[in-house]
Amino acid sequence: MIVESTMPPPRAWNTWSDRPAAMTFLPLGVHVTPLLYSTSQRSTTLLPPGMDLLFGRHDMDGRLVEFETRHGGTEIAFRYEKDDPYCLLGTWEGKVLAEWGLRYWVNLCLSAECGATVTYNGEAAVIQLGYRYVALMSDTAPIQVTAHETLEAAAQDFNDHGYFQTSSRGTSAPVITLRFNLEMMRKGRFAAAVADSEELAIAKARATLECAPEKESALPTQTGRHAGALDAVRDVMSWNTLYDGINRRPYTTFSRIWNLGTFAVWYNDQTYSALMAALLDGQTARENMAVATASATPQGNFACLATSNDTWVDRTQAPNGAFMTWMIYLRHREKSFLECHYEALSRNHTWWRRERDPDGIGLVSCGTSDVGEALYKGTHFGARNETGMDNSPTHDEALYSPETRTLSLLDVGLNCSLALDAECLAHIARELGRTEDAQTFNALANDTRSKIREHLWDHERSIFANRQRHGGFVHSVGPTSFFPLICGAATPEQAQSLIGHFSDPTRFDGPYMIPNVSRDDPAFADNVYWRGRIWPNVNYFVWHGLRRYGFVAEASLLAERSMALFNQSWTDRRIAAENYSATTGEANDQPDTDLFYSWGAMLPMLGVADVMDINPWAGWELHNTGADVTLGPIHTPIGKVILTVTNGRLTLSRGQEEILSWTGTGRLTELKISEGLMSCCIHAHGGRQGILTPGPTYAARIIESRLDGKPFPAAPNQDIDLSNSYSGQRLDLYLAPLPAA
Repeated sequence: MIVESTMPPPRAWNTWSDRPAAMTFLPLGVHVTPLLYSTSQRSTTLLPPGMDLLFGRHDMDGRLVEFETRHGGTEIAFRYEKDDPYCLLGTWEGKVLAEWGLRYWVNLCLSAECGATVTYNGEAAVIQLGYRYVALMSDTAPIQVTAHETLEAAAQDFNDHGYFQTSSRGTSAPVITLRFNLEMMRKGRFAAAVADSEELAIAKARATLECAPEKESALPTQTGRHAGALDAVRDVMSWNTLYDGINRRPYTTFSRIWNLGTFAVWYNDQTYSALMAALLDGQTARENMAVATASATPQGNFACLATSNDTWVDRTQAPNGAFMTWMIYLRHREKSFLECHYEALSRNHTWWRRERDPDGIGLVSCGTSDVGEALYKGTHFGARNETGMDNSPTHDEALYSPETRTLSLLDVGLNCSLALDAECLAHIARELGRTEDAQTFNALANDTRSKIREHLWDHERSIFANRQRHGGFVHSVGPTSFFPLICGAATPEQAQSLIGHFSDPTRFDGPYMIPNVSRDDPAFADNVYWRGRIWPNVNYFVWHGLRRYGFVAEASLLAERSMALFNQSWTDRRIAAENYSATTGEANDQPDTDLFYSWGAMLPMLGVADVMDINPWAGWELHNTGADVTLGPIHTPIGKVILTVTNGRLTLSRGQEEILSWTGTGRLTELKISEGLMSCCIHAHGGRQGILTPGPTYAARIIESRLDGKPFPAAPNQDIDLSNSYSGQRLDLYLAPLPAA
């Protein structure tokens, strides 16, 4: 049941249902659903998810929603917007007509989840639910109004009788349909309003129609360097966020298109969606992480997959949840968020070491436990699911042991995730005041790093690789060979060797990167799923590994190529793919990829992070290359900010307040801004340290300046000349208290 009475008003009207073209007022479960009919094709559509619907701009709160339809060759642009949370304004415009407009019908259906009766009074369709009313009306009277028992019946009426009939006319039914055609109404406007009386609902709808012409909504956006990156994250997250009526919760599905049931949750996918949503909306991020950890089992693991059809409790996915949780916390600084998830995350980590280390060596293998009745339980393939890389050639040499219920391989990516998980759990425990837990997890992280370094480094090939638990290394290697960078396991010498592989065009380099198996591997040519294709989530982990080890140029190159790869399919076709060809960069060159997958947005997320990021290794960091850019509004520890670079000058603002500006080129890391302190570390390129200027509110309160702990006086106008500073030095500006209000 698509009803949620506690949904905050600003989010109430949105694309909550499994019909993405419909707008739903979630507190009442009321839908406004477009229905299209093509006479030439003799077919109707309620616009289900699919590539006949081109997903346009979409704000997280549904303030602006745009999409285009391509049904029967005719193309129509739709737009929804709202200034008042209880009033929805919609428009349509026929862009390309494949047949005479008189024979192509645009219909607006008003209905409710509960099947309540809708009435038409000659001006508006109205539905009453309790003491509340919803009215739907158009600026031009419909050609006719029809009454139906269901939305499907309304569609079938067109299929059975066409448009040139009047037998279904009516004014009272569970579904009332307002009918228009593209000859008489090439463009149309309609409004829906919610109020506590029928008269008031109609009056509000009428006033919404009479409002000023549509204006451009101010959405989170990115221009200049990596243009469109934040926009893409926003749109993919917004379109894939819907309401799970079975479990009574909003969440961001991994894809509107790939249907595994009435609801479906992959554990890691859900945590990735939480991370991406956190850039834009803290509530959606919290909802997604709650959905991810809700699959925790009594045994301690998170279910690999939970759907309305099946739940894979016998296996899980790589332990990336603590990393995502810590990353979200660093951005929002809400300690209750850590408290909410710590117990489940720590139990999951313990489960891995108890259930997936049959030899007790401190390194784990993937497997499938003897619990539940899930599909693929107790099989080689089921065990592979725990890495998430189901048919990766790096697992081809693995054997499944029914006795240990694990694969024979020590998976390098999986163990790096485990080490990073322990490290992040130590951070979380320390933040929550659990000192003993923090020490325990820190020791586990160090031990796992040491064992990765010792057991999973192939000296002969100078690369990390999967290894038989009681034998040698496997032949195939993939981008998980770079994962020791993100968990801190690689020595400086090993890291440098990895960069050699990263930059080798016969291995992993190339215009499209990073392939999920090296280009010189026979499996690369398969170009099927994890055999040779590029995966956005993998690029994201490798990028962070490069940044952790200071390979900034290589990381920026990966961000640029990830953006180019994404834009190749996104700019004109609005495809955000599950995976991409590493040869052509195409997403839909073969059928085994979903074309609107949530983690597809992890590619443009790198375009955001390459400008501004918040992570465990560099804290809050700003990256100024000198190229113009505008990014935001985006969440940070001090609230939503906008970062701009104009003529080489970087400026950070919060609303109308300027926080700081910097004329240097390079990075500011470990940025901290509080009531009494503004501090950062300066990493300039080529001696271009520049001048850092605190915003007026902060500049007037500076009482002391220090560089690496030594007095460092500012100019009278509080400009901080950094020309004599060295890369990596820390600047601290101590501030007088804010004056009392």
